Amino acid sequence: MPPPMTRSLFIAPQWIGDAVMSEPLLRSLHMRGEVVTVAALPWVAPVFRAMGAVAAVIELPFQHGGLQWSARRAMARQLKGQFDRAYVGPNSLKSALLPWWAGIPVRVGYQGEARWGVLNRRLPNPPRNERPPMVGHYLALAQVDAPAHLGPAGAGDWASSVLGATSFQPGAGQDSTMGLRAPRVDPRPRLQRSPAQMKATLHSLGLAAQAYVVMVPGAEYGPAKRWPAAHFSALARSLGLPTVLMGSTKEAALCDSIAAPVNAEQAQQVRNLAGQTDLLSAMDVMASARAVVSNDSGLMHVAAAFGVAQVALFGSSSPAHTPPLNPQAQVLWLARDDNYTPALNCAPCFERQCPLGHTRCLNDISPERVRQALGL
Repeated sequence: MPPPMTRSLFIAPQWIGDAVMSEPLLRSLHMRGEVVTVAALPWVAPVFRAMGAVAAVIELPFQHGGLQWSARRAMARQLKGQFDRAYVGPNSLKSALLPWWAGIPVRVGYQGEARWGVLNRRLPNPPRNERPPMVGHYLALAQVDAPAHLGPAGAGDWASSVLGATSFQPGAGQDSTMGLRAPRVDPRPRLQRSPAQMKATLHSLGLAAQAYVVMVPGAEYGPAKRWPAAHFSALARSLGLPTVLMGSTKEAALCDSIAAPVNAEQAQQVRNLAGQTDLLSAMDVMASARAVVSNDSGLMHVAAAFGVAQVALFGSSSPAHTPPLNPQAQVLWLARDDNYTPALNCAPCFERQCPLGHTRCLNDISPERVRQALGL
């Protein structure tokens, strides 16, 4: 007789980029025979609906912030008896309560916020001064099928003990050296939409595939991750293709400030779709673009997961931590540019606002350099 089906629940992170970067984990679980259901907040749930390894998505009725004990307990009662294993993506205590209250027998995650009781399969937290590649951070959870006491895995260098490497390169197919059971997977995240879905979306928006460039000028984390709006305008003005601006409703005004000066000179050259599409439609627009230009943001990872030609602009954050894992991606980061002077010893600072007030790490990436990287 074949082994019994393993029913697994993944508690999803709340950021779009992190959701995309968890896809190799879910694909690894699927490849070894686990049927994966994802429990996600509504604004990231569409990302998981574009993953072939996900059998079902449950939208969690929780608000951002707050413990919301009664809502979590009610959801746990609904899930009781439905799953054999749970994998918890976020590090917070509240994110681990749902599988614990639901009585899921095996509950896997990082130690996080003192989760000794609620998780019974734990990986050690990475040190605060080390930011491991996020794809590997999630993918390591697929290796955990051992008693809660992990022994030597928590000792020494975090990346080498848990991931088996100090870096996680696109296409390397690396796995943990912990000796636990999981298939080798390509660590590049993958999203998928059917050609019919994409065609319908483009038709509804009056767009033609490969006939435009997408620019994503926002970054939810803060201004220290945003290339200047004036640079986006200058880049759009220099291209020989129409530009489509994508982002959330909160970024519509930013996108207007980019589009207005260009359209004043070249009517309808730039189209602002920020806040005018749902996330799945935004995926269709990005997947069908000639190229994408973005900051280090969630939509940068969406573009990478569709394999679109892209230029990713990094400032206060690090491409060693959250790179676009896409062979067609070019990363521009002055902190590791030997030709840039004076050297940016302050980057990466991982701050929301530039602590020094100059944001040289992004201001000094010229529109012409980005255009050359695009090859347009």
